[in-house]
This record gives sequence, C-alpha cells and structure tokens, in this order.
Amino acid sequence: MRWQSPGALAAKGDRDVVSELDYAIERDLRTFLRTETPDIGFLGEEGGSSGSTSKRWVLDPIDGTSNYVRSLPLCAVSLALVHGNEAVLGVIELPFLSATYTAAKGEGAHANGQPITVSSTIRMSQALVAIGDYAVGLDAEARNRLRLALTGQLAAEVQRIRMTGSAALDLAWLAEGRLDAALTLSNHPWDMAAGVVIAREAGATVIDGNGARHDINSTTTLAVTPELTGSILAAYEKAVAFGTNTR
Repeated sequence: MRWQSPGALAAKGDRDVVSELDYAIERDLRTFLRTETPDIGFLGEEGGSSGSTSKRWVLDPIDGTSNYVRSLPLCAVSLALVHGNEAVLGVIELPFLSATYTAAKGEGAHANGQPITVSSTIRMSQALVAIGDYAVGLDAEARNRLRLALTGQLAAEVQRIRMTGSAALDLAWLAEGRLDAALTLSNHPWDMAAGVVIAREAGATVIDGNGARHDINSTTTLAVTPELTGSILAAYEKAVAFGTNTR
C-alpha cells in the first residue's frame, strides 16, 4: 500500500490530532458494515456508538495517527467484533508492513493466513516489552507517574523496552512472538479489542492490572507470554505502589 495524504488535521484534545483520513476510513467501514450486518452495532473512535450494544463492531480507523502523519509505518487499522464485554473476532491490518493479523475465538490466530503463537521466553532478562504511550490531556502528570514508575521498574529487569505508538501493533507483534509483553495503562475498546482476541488466540495471557481477565471494561491491558505473566504483574504492582507513594 502506498502512503496516502492524511488530509487536514484537527486538534483532538491536548497534544493529539485526528486526520481527514481517520474520518474517511471510519465513515466507509461504518456504512459498509451497516449494510452487510444491519443487526450488529458499531463503535468507532471518531464517530462514537450506533445500533446494538450487545454485539457490535469496534473500529480504530488509524491506530497510531501521530505516526501516520509523520510517514512512520508503525500504524494499524484495527477492527473487532465484540459480543457483550468480550472481543470474539479481530482483524489488524499493518498496511505499510504488508501484514494482516486475524483471529476468531476458539480458532487460533494468524498472520497473512499462517498460524502464529506467542514467544516461549521464560526470563525477564530476555524479554522485549512494549509500553503504550504516555498520557496527555487531563491529569496527564498524575497518570504518568505510574507509567514512569513502570518504565523504571522494567528497565531494571527486562532486556529492552519499546514504545511503538500503536497498541494494536504491539498486541499483533506479541501474538507473533516478536514481543514478549504489550502493556497499555489505559483501555479504549477501539485500541485494544482486536489485538486482545488475536493475542489470546495466539496463547497470550491478557489481564487487567488487578489480575482479573481482561474485557472491554478493564482499565489496564497487560498482555504477556504465559511464562512471564507473574513477573510482569509483580513489576506492575511494584510500580503502582511506587507511583502511589510519590504523589
């Protein structure tokens, strides 16, 4: 796929932007899916919710808009089918990396049609861990205390930390074994839903920060290759305690 101009940009809160292309992709997919699946609702990052909420498509038209507008290839189109509080089908397209990731509940995960599984990494010292973007907007300073504390905790334990700027890409790469954990300290359904089902179907553990099974109402997304789940959760809990004590 060739890079396409994002069109005009508009401010979207503090230090965030949305492009004409975001709106165009969401508008076209919303129209198509309304025609093809009229009984299924729709939730898009830019246009909000319409139709049924018990079963709905959930879309991030460009996950990583800030990357896209700078011609950085780390961005994705992320579409999930959510039933109740759980994603049951997911598709993530990385258009500039020629990769499409898919999964359906109980059917495994695939990249470009080939089965994928998470890594077999067992030691934190060998782990490559992605962390979601730092917070902007309201209360960003307070919310970033935890992010900075977690970064510091992991820096002392893991092989390397990465911040790609796309949660969907992080989860897809976790599913494929390129990363060993993908940690996002927020949980917008459009960012996470498709990646969560793909990561789970590839064998990842996906939990909230309290250790409970992750769903669309979770506040935190900790997705980890199974052997590292306990260590990553412990690092997160230490970061929470440190972040609380430094307020």
